[in-house]
Amino acid sequence: MMMRLALLAAALPLAAAAATIDVPPGELGPVVAAAAPGDVLRLAAGRHAGPVVIDKPLTLEGGEGAVVDGGGRGRVIQVSAADVTIRGLDVTGSGLDLETMDAGIFLDKAAVRAVVTGNRVLDNLVGVYVWGAADARVEGNIIVGRQDLRVNERGNGISLWNSPGAQIVDNTISHGRDGIFVATSKHNRFVGNRFEHVRFAVHYMYCNDSEVSGNLSQGNYVGYALMYSSGLTVADNVSRGDHDHGVLLNYTNASRVTGNRVEGGEKCVFVYNANKNRIADNLFEDCGIGIHFTAGSERNVMTGNAFIGNQIQVKYVGTRDVVWAEGRRGNYWSDNPAFDLDGDGIADTAYRPNDLVDRVVWAVPLAKLLLNSPAVQVVRWSQAQFPAITPGGVVDPAPLMRPVAAP
Repeated sequence: MMMRLALLAAALPLAAAAATIDVPPGELGPVVAAAAPGDVLRLAAGRHAGPVVIDKPLTLEGGEGAVVDGGGRGRVIQVSAADVTIRGLDVTGSGLDLETMDAGIFLDKAAVRAVVTGNRVLDNLVGVYVWGAADARVEGNIIVGRQDLRVNERGNGISLWNSPGAQIVDNTISHGRDGIFVATSKHNRFVGNRFEHVRFAVHYMYCNDSEVSGNLSQGNYVGYALMYSSGLTVADNVSRGDHDHGVLLNYTNASRVTGNRVEGGEKCVFVYNANKNRIADNLFEDCGIGIHFTAGSERNVMTGNAFIGNQIQVKYVGTRDVVWAEGRRGNYWSDNPAFDLDGDGIADTAYRPNDLVDRVVWAVPLAKLLLNSPAVQVVRWSQAQFPAITPGGVVDPAPLMRPVAAP
Protein backbone atom coordinates (compact mmCIF):
# COMPACT_ATOMS: atom_id res chain seq x y z
CA MET A 1 0.00 0.00 0.00
CA MET A 2 2.77 2.45 0.91
CA MET A 3 4.53 1.65 -2.37
CA ARG A 4 1.38 2.42 -4.40
CA LEU A 5 0.94 5.77 -2.58
CA ALA A 6 4.56 6.65 -3.25
CA LEU A 7 4.15 5.92 -6.98
CA LEU A 8 0.98 8.00 -7.11
CA ALA A 9 2.67 10.90 -5.36
CA ALA A 10 5.56 10.73 -7.81
CA ALA A 11 3.14 10.91 -10.74
CA LEU A 12 1.20 13.93 -9.48
CA PRO A 13 3.82 16.56 -10.35
CA LEU A 14 3.93 15.29 -13.95
CA ALA A 15 0.15 15.46 -14.28
CA ALA A 16 0.06 18.91 -12.76
CA ALA A 17 2.77 20.13 -15.12
CA ALA A 18 0.70 19.38 -18.25
CA ALA A 19 -0.68 22.59 -19.73
CA THR A 20 -2.47 24.02 -22.76
CA ILE A 21 -0.19 26.48 -24.54
CA ASP A 22 -1.26 28.88 -27.27
CA VAL A 23 1.32 29.03 -30.04
CA PRO A 24 1.45 32.14 -32.27
CA PRO A 25 2.92 31.92 -35.78
CA GLY A 26 6.69 31.85 -35.79
CA GLU A 27 7.08 30.26 -32.35
CA LEU A 28 6.38 26.56 -33.00
CA GLY A 29 9.97 25.30 -32.79
CA PRO A 30 10.89 27.06 -29.52
CA VAL A 31 7.55 26.17 -27.89
CA VAL A 32 7.98 22.47 -28.76
CA ALA A 33 11.50 22.52 -27.32
CA ALA A 34 10.31 24.10 -24.05
CA ALA A 35 7.09 22.09 -23.65
CA ALA A 36 6.68 19.44 -20.98
CA PRO A 37 5.43 15.90 -21.70
CA GLY A 38 1.65 15.86 -21.90
CA ASP A 39 1.27 19.52 -22.92
CA VAL A 40 -1.30 20.55 -25.52
CA LEU A 41 0.06 23.02 -28.06
CA ARG A 42 -2.79 24.98 -29.64
CA LEU A 43 -1.63 26.59 -32.87
CA ALA A 44 -3.19 29.92 -33.75
CA ALA A 45 -4.40 30.74 -37.25
CA GLY A 46 -1.53 31.56 -39.59
CA ARG A 47 1.56 29.84 -40.97
CA HIS A 48 3.86 28.03 -38.57
CA ALA A 49 7.31 27.25 -39.92
CA GLY A 50 8.52 23.67 -40.17
CA PRO A 51 10.20 21.27 -40.27
CA VAL A 52 9.66 20.43 -36.61
CA VAL A 53 10.48 17.30 -34.58
CA ILE A 54 8.16 16.18 -31.75
CA ASP A 55 10.39 14.21 -29.36
CA LYS A 56 8.10 14.01 -26.31
CA PRO A 57 4.43 13.10 -25.70
CA LEU A 58 2.55 16.19 -26.89
CA THR A 59 -0.68 17.15 -28.61
CA LEU A 60 -0.51 19.54 -31.55
CA GLU A 61 -3.89 20.94 -32.46
CA GLY A 62 -5.15 23.80 -34.52
CA GLY A 63 -8.36 25.49 -35.48
CA GLU A 64 -9.30 26.87 -38.86
CA GLY A 65 -6.39 28.54 -40.62
CA ALA A 66 -3.57 26.93 -38.60
CA VAL A 67 -0.97 25.81 -41.14
CA VAL A 68 2.37 24.08 -40.58
CA ASP A 69 4.51 24.70 -43.67
CA GLY A 70 7.78 22.89 -44.29
CA GLY A 71 8.92 25.36 -46.91
CA GLY A 72 9.83 22.56 -49.32
CA ARG A 73 12.35 20.94 -46.94
CA GLY A 74 12.34 17.41 -45.50
CA ARG A 75 9.55 16.21 -43.20
CA VAL A 76 7.15 18.92 -42.14
CA ILE A 77 6.27 17.26 -38.80
CA GLN A 78 8.35 14.33 -37.57
CA VAL A 79 7.14 12.39 -34.53
CA SER A 80 9.89 10.63 -32.56
CA ALA A 81 8.09 9.91 -29.28
CA ALA A 82 5.24 7.75 -28.05
CA ASP A 83 1.66 8.94 -27.47
CA VAL A 84 1.71 12.02 -29.69
CA THR A 85 -1.51 13.41 -31.20
CA ILE A 86 -1.69 15.70 -34.23
CA ARG A 87 -5.16 17.01 -35.03
CA GLY A 88 -6.97 19.79 -36.82
CA LEU A 89 -3.99 21.18 -38.74
CA ASP A 90 -3.15 21.98 -42.34
CA VAL A 91 0.23 20.40 -43.08
CA THR A 92 1.98 21.31 -46.33
CA GLY A 93 5.32 21.93 -48.03
CA SER A 94 7.45 18.81 -47.54
CA GLY A 95 10.62 18.14 -49.50
CA LEU A 96 10.64 16.12 -52.72
CA ASP A 97 13.23 13.41 -52.00
CA LEU A 98 11.77 9.90 -52.00
CA GLU A 99 15.04 8.38 -50.75
CA THR A 100 14.99 10.44 -47.53
CA MET A 101 11.27 9.75 -47.08
CA ASP A 102 10.14 13.36 -47.14
CA ALA A 103 6.55 13.63 -45.94
CA GLY A 104 3.93 15.91 -44.48
CA ILE A 105 3.74 13.87 -41.25
CA PHE A 106 6.40 11.25 -40.50
CA LEU A 107 5.96 8.75 -37.65
CA ASP A 108 9.23 6.98 -36.91
CA LYS A 109 9.78 3.80 -34.91
CA ALA A 110 9.47 5.57 -31.55
CA ALA A 111 6.04 7.02 -32.40
CA VAL A 112 4.02 4.14 -30.95
CA ARG A 113 0.32 4.83 -30.42
CA ALA A 114 0.51 8.06 -32.44
CA VAL A 115 -2.82 9.57 -33.48
CA VAL A 116 -3.14 11.68 -36.64
CA THR A 117 -6.74 12.83 -36.99
CA GLY A 118 -8.82 15.50 -38.67
CA ASN A 119 -5.96 17.14 -40.56
CA ARG A 120 -5.65 18.42 -44.11
CA VAL A 121 -2.35 17.14 -45.47
CA LEU A 122 -1.87 18.97 -48.75
CA ASP A 123 0.81 19.17 -51.46
CA ASN A 124 3.43 16.97 -49.82
CA LEU A 125 5.54 14.23 -51.40
CA VAL A 126 4.10 11.59 -49.04
CA GLY A 127 1.09 12.57 -46.99
CA VAL A 128 1.55 10.46 -43.85
CA TYR A 129 4.51 8.07 -43.51
CA VAL A 130 4.25 5.43 -40.76
CA TRP A 131 7.79 4.04 -40.57
CA GLY A 132 7.92 1.27 -37.99
CA ALA A 133 5.51 2.86 -35.50
CA ALA A 134 3.30 0.26 -33.84
CA ASP A 135 -0.40 0.85 -33.13
CA ALA A 136 -0.60 4.16 -34.97
CA ARG A 137 -4.01 5.55 -35.91
CA VAL A 138 -4.55 7.77 -38.96
CA GLU A 139 -8.18 8.78 -39.08
CA GLY A 140 -10.47 11.28 -40.76
CA ASN A 141 -7.81 13.17 -42.70
CA ILE A 142 -7.98 14.74 -46.15
CA ILE A 143 -4.77 13.92 -48.01
CA VAL A 144 -4.05 15.47 -51.43
CA GLY A 145 -0.74 14.83 -53.19
CA ARG A 146 1.39 16.91 -55.56
CA GLN A 147 -0.62 17.35 -58.73
CA ASP A 148 2.28 19.14 -60.45
CA LEU A 149 4.33 15.91 -60.51
CA ARG A 150 3.94 12.89 -62.76
CA VAL A 151 2.31 9.91 -61.06
CA ASN A 152 5.56 7.93 -60.72
CA GLU A 153 7.34 10.94 -59.20
CA ARG A 154 4.76 11.38 -56.44
CA GLY A 155 4.78 9.71 -53.07
CA ASN A 156 1.85 7.80 -51.61
CA GLY A 157 -1.04 9.29 -49.71
CA ILE A 158 -0.20 7.04 -46.75
CA SER A 159 2.88 4.78 -46.62
CA LEU A 160 3.45 2.09 -44.00
CA TRP A 161 6.49 -0.03 -43.34
CA ASN A 162 6.72 -2.61 -40.55
CA SER A 163 3.94 -0.92 -38.58
CA PRO A 164 1.91 -3.64 -36.83
CA GLY A 165 -1.48 -2.68 -35.49
CA ALA A 166 -1.88 0.40 -37.69
CA GLN A 167 -5.45 1.67 -38.12
CA ILE A 168 -6.12 3.70 -41.28
CA VAL A 169 -9.75 4.80 -41.04
CA ASP A 170 -12.13 7.18 -42.87
CA ASN A 171 -9.52 9.15 -44.80
CA THR A 172 -10.07 10.79 -48.19
CA ILE A 173 -6.98 10.40 -50.39
CA SER A 174 -6.34 11.71 -53.90
CA HIS A 175 -3.58 12.64 -56.36
CA GLY A 176 -0.82 10.46 -54.92
CA ARG A 177 1.06 7.56 -56.45
CA ASP A 178 -0.83 4.96 -54.37
CA GLY A 179 -3.58 5.79 -51.91
CA ILE A 180 -2.22 3.46 -49.18
CA PHE A 181 0.98 1.51 -49.72
CA VAL A 182 2.06 -1.01 -47.11
CA ALA A 183 5.13 -3.25 -47.04
CA THR A 184 6.27 -5.87 -44.54
CA SER A 185 3.62 -5.39 -41.89
CA LYS A 186 0.83 -7.25 -40.11
CA HIS A 187 -2.39 -6.79 -38.14
CA ASN A 188 -3.33 -3.60 -40.00
CA ARG A 189 -6.88 -2.30 -40.60
CA PHE A 190 -7.79 -0.10 -43.57
CA VAL A 191 -11.46 0.75 -43.14
CA GLY A 192 -13.85 3.29 -44.66
CA ASN A 193 -11.34 5.19 -46.80
CA ARG A 194 -12.05 6.87 -50.15
CA PHE A 195 -9.57 7.00 -53.04
CA GLU A 196 -9.57 8.97 -56.28
CA HIS A 197 -6.98 9.95 -58.92
CA VAL A 198 -4.25 7.54 -57.76
CA ARG A 199 -2.48 4.57 -59.32
CA PHE A 200 -3.48 1.83 -56.83
CA ALA A 201 -6.04 2.66 -54.15
CA VAL A 202 -4.65 0.04 -51.72
CA HIS A 203 -1.33 -1.66 -52.46
CA TYR A 204 -0.25 -4.54 -50.20
CA MET A 205 3.22 -6.08 -50.32
CA TYR A 206 4.09 -8.74 -47.73
CA CYS A 207 1.36 -7.76 -45.32
CA ASN A 208 -0.32 -10.56 -43.36
CA ASP A 209 -3.34 -11.05 -41.12
CA SER A 210 -4.87 -7.69 -42.00
CA GLU A 211 -8.20 -6.19 -43.02
CA VAL A 212 -9.33 -4.04 -45.95
CA SER A 213 -13.04 -3.31 -45.61
CA GLY A 214 -15.69 -0.75 -46.46
CA ASN A 215 -13.44 1.33 -48.72
CA LEU A 216 -14.34 3.10 -51.99
CA SER A 217 -11.96 3.25 -54.96
CA GLN A 218 -13.20 5.29 -57.88
CA GLY A 219 -11.56 6.08 -61.21
CA ASN A 220 -8.08 4.79 -60.35
CA TYR A 221 -5.87 2.44 -62.36
CA VAL A 222 -6.28 -0.43 -59.87
CA GLY A 223 -8.57 -0.62 -56.88
CA TYR A 224 -7.15 -3.18 -54.44
CA ALA A 225 -3.75 -4.67 -55.40
CA LEU A 226 -3.00 -7.37 -52.83
CA MET A 227 0.38 -9.02 -53.37
CA TYR A 228 2.56 -11.53 -51.55
CA SER A 229 0.29 -11.55 -48.51
CA SER A 230 -1.77 -14.05 -46.55
CA GLY A 231 -4.54 -14.12 -43.99
CA LEU A 232 -6.31 -11.05 -45.39
CA THR A 233 -9.95 -10.08 -44.95
CA VAL A 234 -11.11 -8.07 -47.96
CA ALA A 235 -14.79 -7.31 -47.41
CA ASP A 236 -17.53 -4.89 -48.46
CA ASN A 237 -15.29 -2.68 -50.60
CA VAL A 238 -16.38 -0.90 -53.78
CA SER A 239 -14.34 -0.45 -56.95
CA ARG A 240 -16.11 1.79 -59.44
CA GLY A 241 -14.59 2.48 -62.83
CA ASP A 242 -11.02 1.52 -61.92
CA HIS A 243 -9.33 1.24 -65.29
CA ASP A 244 -7.20 -1.93 -65.16
CA HIS A 245 -8.36 -4.11 -62.25
CA GLY A 246 -10.89 -3.77 -59.48
CA VAL A 247 -9.27 -6.46 -57.29
CA LEU A 248 -5.87 -8.02 -58.00
CA LEU A 249 -4.69 -11.08 -56.07
CA ASN A 250 -1.03 -11.83 -56.82
CA TYR A 251 0.53 -14.54 -54.63
CA THR A 252 -2.22 -13.82 -52.09
CA ASN A 253 -3.05 -16.91 -50.05
CA ALA A 254 -5.46 -18.12 -47.35
CA SER A 255 -7.54 -14.94 -47.53
CA ARG A 256 -11.25 -14.06 -47.64
CA VAL A 257 -12.58 -11.82 -50.41
CA THR A 258 -16.28 -11.38 -49.66
CA GLY A 259 -19.13 -8.96 -50.25
CA ASN A 260 -17.21 -6.64 -52.57
CA ARG A 261 -18.68 -4.75 -55.52
CA VAL A 262 -16.63 -4.15 -58.68
CA GLU A 263 -18.13 -2.15 -61.54
CA GLY A 264 -16.50 -1.30 -64.85
CA GLY A 265 -12.88 -1.51 -65.88
CA GLU A 266 -10.83 -3.86 -68.02
CA LYS A 267 -10.88 -6.72 -65.47
CA CYS A 268 -13.07 -6.90 -62.41
CA VAL A 269 -10.72 -9.42 -60.77
CA PHE A 270 -7.30 -10.78 -61.69
CA VAL A 271 -6.15 -13.87 -59.79
CA TYR A 272 -2.51 -14.83 -60.36
CA ASN A 273 -0.92 -17.73 -58.48
CA ALA A 274 -3.19 -17.15 -55.49
CA ASN A 275 -4.14 -20.20 -53.44
CA LYS A 276 -6.54 -21.37 -50.73
CA ASN A 277 -8.66 -18.23 -50.85
CA ARG A 278 -12.40 -17.87 -50.34
CA ILE A 279 -13.94 -15.59 -52.98
CA ALA A 280 -17.63 -15.38 -52.13
CA ASP A 281 -20.74 -13.22 -52.48
CA ASN A 282 -19.09 -10.52 -54.59
CA LEU A 283 -20.61 -8.60 -57.50
CA PHE A 284 -18.53 -8.31 -60.69
CA GLU A 285 -20.34 -6.18 -63.25
CA ASP A 286 -19.79 -4.45 -66.61
CA CYS A 287 -16.10 -5.28 -67.03
CA GLY A 288 -14.25 -6.38 -70.13
CA ILE A 289 -13.40 -9.59 -68.23
CA GLY A 290 -15.27 -10.58 -65.09
CA ILE A 291 -12.41 -12.63 -63.66
CA HIS A 292 -9.07 -13.62 -65.16
CA PHE A 293 -7.83 -16.73 -63.41
CA THR A 294 -4.33 -17.97 -64.21
CA ALA A 295 -0.84 -19.15 -63.20
CA GLY A 296 -1.73 -22.28 -61.29
CA SER A 297 -4.05 -20.82 -58.67
CA GLU A 298 -5.24 -23.78 -56.61
CA ARG A 299 -7.76 -24.73 -53.90
CA ASN A 300 -9.78 -21.55 -54.07
CA VAL A 301 -13.48 -21.58 -53.15
CA MET A 302 -15.70 -19.61 -55.56
CA THR A 303 -19.33 -19.39 -54.45
CA GLY A 304 -22.20 -16.93 -54.38
CA ASN A 305 -20.55 -14.44 -56.74
CA ALA A 306 -22.60 -12.59 -59.35
CA PHE A 307 -21.11 -12.11 -62.83
CA ILE A 308 -23.33 -9.58 -64.59
CA GLY A 309 -22.94 -8.06 -68.04
CA ASN A 310 -19.20 -8.65 -68.46
CA GLN A 311 -18.01 -8.96 -72.06
CA ILE A 312 -16.15 -12.14 -71.07
CA GLN A 313 -17.35 -13.60 -67.79
CA VAL A 314 -14.26 -15.75 -67.13
CA LYS A 315 -10.86 -16.05 -68.74
CA TYR A 316 -9.21 -19.26 -67.60
CA VAL A 317 -6.51 -21.07 -69.55
CA GLY A 318 -6.00 -24.63 -68.38
CA THR A 319 -6.35 -28.25 -69.43
CA ARG A 320 -8.48 -29.53 -66.54
CA ASP A 321 -11.86 -28.76 -65.08
CA VAL A 322 -11.98 -26.30 -62.17
CA VAL A 323 -15.18 -26.50 -60.13
CA TRP A 324 -16.60 -23.19 -58.91
CA ALA A 325 -19.21 -24.08 -56.33
CA GLU A 326 -19.45 -24.99 -52.68
CA GLY A 327 -21.76 -27.93 -52.21
CA ARG A 328 -25.02 -27.04 -53.90
CA ARG A 329 -24.23 -23.32 -54.13
CA GLY A 330 -22.50 -22.00 -57.21
CA ASN A 331 -22.46 -18.52 -58.71
CA TYR A 332 -24.84 -16.34 -60.70
CA TRP A 333 -24.14 -15.80 -64.42
CA SER A 334 -26.19 -13.20 -66.27
CA ASP A 335 -25.70 -14.96 -69.63
CA ASN A 336 -26.74 -18.40 -68.40
CA PRO A 337 -29.88 -19.45 -70.34
CA ALA A 338 -30.62 -22.47 -68.14
CA PHE A 339 -34.00 -23.31 -66.55
CA ASP A 340 -34.93 -24.09 -62.95
CA LEU A 341 -37.84 -26.47 -63.34
CA ASP A 342 -37.91 -27.63 -59.71
CA GLY A 343 -37.79 -24.07 -58.36
CA ASP A 344 -34.92 -24.61 -55.93
CA GLY A 345 -32.98 -21.54 -57.08
CA ILE A 346 -30.31 -23.68 -58.78
CA ALA A 347 -30.15 -24.07 -62.56
CA ASP A 348 -30.93 -27.55 -63.81
CA THR A 349 -27.72 -27.82 -65.84
CA ALA A 350 -24.10 -26.94 -65.18
CA TYR A 351 -22.65 -23.75 -66.63
CA ARG A 352 -19.37 -23.43 -68.52
CA PRO A 353 -18.38 -19.81 -69.21
CA ASN A 354 -15.79 -20.73 -71.86
CA ASP A 355 -15.58 -23.11 -74.78
CA LEU A 356 -13.10 -24.22 -77.43
CA VAL A 357 -13.72 -21.10 -79.48
CA ASP A 358 -12.73 -18.86 -76.57
CA ARG A 359 -9.44 -20.70 -76.22
CA VAL A 360 -8.71 -20.22 -79.92
CA VAL A 361 -9.49 -16.49 -79.71
CA TRP A 362 -7.20 -16.05 -76.67
CA ALA A 363 -4.36 -17.80 -78.51
CA VAL A 364 -5.00 -16.10 -81.88
CA PRO A 365 -6.78 -12.74 -81.35
CA LEU A 366 -7.38 -12.30 -85.11
CA ALA A 367 -9.76 -15.26 -84.91
CA LYS A 368 -12.34 -12.79 -83.56
CA LEU A 369 -13.05 -11.97 -87.20
CA LEU A 370 -14.58 -15.43 -87.61
CA LEU A 371 -16.83 -15.45 -84.53
CA ASN A 372 -20.02 -15.02 -86.57
CA SER A 373 -19.03 -17.46 -89.29
CA PRO A 374 -21.03 -20.68 -89.89
CA ALA A 375 -17.96 -22.80 -89.07
CA VAL A 376 -17.68 -21.34 -85.56
CA GLN A 377 -21.40 -21.80 -84.97
CA VAL A 378 -21.06 -25.46 -85.94
CA VAL A 379 -18.19 -25.92 -83.46
CA ARG A 380 -20.24 -24.37 -80.65
CA TRP A 381 -23.29 -26.46 -81.54
CA SER A 382 -21.14 -29.60 -81.52
CA GLN A 383 -19.81 -28.81 -78.03
CA ALA A 384 -23.35 -28.36 -76.74
CA GLN A 385 -24.38 -31.73 -78.13
CA PHE A 386 -21.21 -33.60 -77.18
CA PRO A 387 -19.79 -32.16 -73.89
CA ALA A 388 -16.92 -34.63 -73.98
CA ILE A 389 -15.15 -32.50 -76.58
CA THR A 390 -15.28 -29.42 -74.33
CA PRO A 391 -11.74 -28.45 -73.20
CA GLY A 392 -10.79 -28.12 -69.56
CA GLY A 393 -11.85 -24.96 -67.80
CA VAL A 394 -14.22 -23.49 -65.25
CA VAL A 395 -17.44 -25.36 -64.63
CA ASP A 396 -20.18 -24.30 -62.22
CA PRO A 397 -22.26 -27.40 -61.37
CA ALA A 398 -24.85 -25.44 -59.34
CA PRO A 399 -25.33 -22.02 -60.95
CA LEU A 400 -27.63 -19.64 -59.08
CA MET A 401 -30.76 -18.27 -60.71
CA ARG A 402 -30.60 -14.95 -58.84
CA PRO A 403 -27.65 -12.74 -57.86
CA VAL A 404 -26.61 -12.14 -54.28
CA ALA A 405 -26.83 -8.50 -53.14
CA ALA A 406 -23.51 -6.66 -52.70
CA PRO A 407 -22.83 -3.30 -50.99
